[in-house]
Amino acid sequence: MRERVLRYIRRCELMKAGERVLVAVSGGADSVALLRVLLELRAELGVVLAVAHFNHRLRGNNSDADERFVVDLAGQHELDFWVDRVNVAEVAAAQRASFEAAGRELRYEWLAKIATEQRFDSVATAHTLDDQAETVLMKFLRGAGSKGLAGIYPEVQRGDDKAVRFVRPLLSTTRDQVEAYLAAIGQAWREDESNLDPRFKRNRVRHNLLPLLERDYNPNIRQSLSELAEMNRAEEEYWTAAAGGLLDQLLVDDGRLRLDGFSRIRTAVQRRLLKLWLEREAIPGDFQHIEQLRGCALGEAQQVALTDGWHACAAGGYLTLRQHEQEPPARRYVYQLHVPGEVVIPEIGYVVRAVPVPARFAAEADPGTLLATDLIGPALRVRNWEPGDRYRPAYSGGEQKLKRLFAERKIPTVERASWPVILKGEEVVGVRDLPVAEKYCWRSGPGDALRIECMPTAKAD
Repeated sequence: MRERVLRYIRRCELMKAGERVLVAVSGGADSVALLRVLLELRAELGVVLAVAHFNHRLRGNNSDADERFVVDLAGQHELDFWVDRVNVAEVAAAQRASFEAAGRELRYEWLAKIATEQRFDSVATAHTLDDQAETVLMKFLRGAGSKGLAGIYPEVQRGDDKAVRFVRPLLSTTRDQVEAYLAAIGQAWREDESNLDPRFKRNRVRHNLLPLLERDYNPNIRQSLSELAEMNRAEEEYWTAAAGGLLDQLLVDDGRLRLDGFSRIRTAVQRRLLKLWLEREAIPGDFQHIEQLRGCALGEAQQVALTDGWHACAAGGYLTLRQHEQEPPARRYVYQLHVPGEVVIPEIGYVVRAVPVPARFAAEADPGTLLATDLIGPALRVRNWEPGDRYRPAYSGGEQKLKRLFAERKIPTVERASWPVILKGEEVVGVRDLPVAEKYCWRSGPGDALRIECMPTAKAD
């Protein structure tokens, strides 16, 4: 175990002498093994270790027992440690997300925050070869291409401006090897009973599908899927760079794609090129959309429909992306919103209100829905959405364009240009039907909160 992990760290250049590494430890076998093997290797690697534990508060007393276990483990080895507790169920409900998705984003966000504040060089997480196999298989079942089949990367950048390195030293180690290692050194760990819950797709893949494939089709299926991921990572890295450079050459200033010579490009490059073009415009596109777009570029059709109200037109040697419906200029607006107070926006038939919420009642609100009054000031501005608007929603992984958020929330294209955006100065603090800005979000404490309400004037009356 020790030598396997050391080889993988050195091959992937995950850690260097003198670095400070924050180890994410849940209390389960994988993360406990990660911590113990890094403790064995720290002198040889020349790194300084510390521990972080994120309590999701999903399993009541068991979650708290996991936390105590990790705190004790860090204490036994005289390691600095950090702990955070968040009711993930509440956040998931507010975001209409799954427990898994909400918990993952909150956990990574917090780990990135600690790493930044405490100046750690990287955060180590305990993804194993089995996790890799499960991930690749699940993405294959969803119809992913090479990008999805690249699976879990040995190193990724996350956090604000993607400034924090997350490394996965156990990606070449199986779960059986992890448990054998822990048994050999006499180290206990915590079992999470939710890992057996068949309601979660990953658990069904882990306990049903993979064992079936292993038993009846390929006894080395986990290793094969892991190798498939490694091959696809290399392919993806190469093709992303190649297609990106070619796209930069073919795009003109107004966003159109030049089609001269497109037919002479190989099919695989055509697909990469068009998919990357859509991604840059925040337009979702599956294989069928890419093929339709490719047909249009090759002259098989003058126009094709894409997703979310977008279509592509081929004319005059260019391929152009357009939206079917455009907002009329008359609906542009800017108004001042006093705090507290309200303002009527006749252009869209809405009233926007800034409503004080005392701290004793604010705690009952859904997470991410209230602003901190002491951070806001006496007045805000309300205007319609403008291209380029972006902000960091509360409890999210980072700053995002409103255009992308509108697409994710399936907000009709025809409504977007007039959608109310709330600003403090030039900073977006809130958007109708979206979480408030992370920077101005109210947190539990003595300070009062502010709710921004947007409703039709008839309903408001």
